[in-house]
Amino acid sequence: VLARELAGEIARVLESDAPVDVDLAALGPAVLDPEDDRANAAIDDVLAAEVLVIASPTYKATYSGLLKAFLDRLGTEALAGAAAVPILLGGAPNHQLAIDAHFAPLLFELGARVPVRGLFVLEADVPQFRHTAEQWAQAHAVLLAPSSARCPTRAAAPGLTK
Repeated sequence: VLARELAGEIARVLESDAPVDVDLAALGPAVLDPEDDRANAAIDDVLAAEVLVIASPTYKATYSGLLKAFLDRLGTEALAGAAAVPILLGGAPNHQLAIDAHFAPLLFELGARVPVRGLFVLEADVPQFRHTAEQWAQAHAVLLAPSSARCPTRAAAPGLTK
């Protein structure tokens, strides 16, 4: 939901195509199967993205294993040229450092640009996230625009919204 909301706002601000949604929770264990058509289509969608909004619940102070398993299918530098916006959902603020300590480095390893700090969203703040997404997109669109102006905005999360 968070990735979908923010990707929609980024697309609106940049006057880009509607976001494409990749829901890893719906794929489940299929993300581990290199022969699964739905998982392979999700990989293709992510690789085609210029802007990725990737959200995950915080689990043991980092992103989910499902997200890691999915991203492990991508080669080093597979996301070269794409801008990525990491979002972590957590129950307590003490996990917010996981974005910079774990999530952003994973995206860097895959070649993505992470032009702004990721977002940490408390579970209690989810009902108001639409307003946060609107403000965030307005404030940061200029940093995403150079590459995203050429291609559709994508969001990715477990849900991976790309």
